[in-house]
Amino acid sequence: MKRRGFLGGALALGASPAAAREVMAEHKAPLPMLSPPITDGRGRDLTLAAFRGRTVLLNIWATWCPPCRAEMPTLDRLQANLGGPEFHVVALSIDRGGLETVRAFYADIGIKHLDLYVSEQLRAMTALGVAGLPTTLLVSAQGREVARKLGPAEWDSPSAISQIKRVILEGRSQK
Repeated sequence: MKRRGFLGGALALGASPAAAREVMAEHKAPLPMLSPPITDGRGRDLTLAAFRGRTVLLNIWATWCPPCRAEMPTLDRLQANLGGPEFHVVALSIDRGGLETVRAFYADIGIKHLDLYVSEQLRAMTALGVAGLPTTLLVSAQGREVARKLGPAEWDSPSAISQIKRVILEGRSQK
């Protein structure tokens, strides 16, 4: 088969280099994690240990961050499509206004599937090693960081879903 014919066929099947590219850079080995104190939408205090047993996409963001605001609908769709006993999106806001600021933002843009989570900015950024927003961590069911991305992404894209599903499957095999 000629190279041009092969490449044309591969592109027609959606096997372009962009489609195969991982959304998040994965670490060579899973990393241990610290957890900042987190408050959920009901005002309960928790840590990341509350999600152990599930793969978590932990997105650190703020309502004043334009790229964060832009990617929030994709996180909402990802939670709607994949969320359940094996996977959860934790959109962790570091807004100074706390739960009410995030609740109003969710209502304004029609977020329906993401739970509310907030943390104090300095503590969250320090504990999680965050240098800018948005920062997203992919956390294994064992509570270890397996991948990280600085900057926005299309979290409900086929490449993101594929990468997340692979980590979910790896978590199943380690139970």
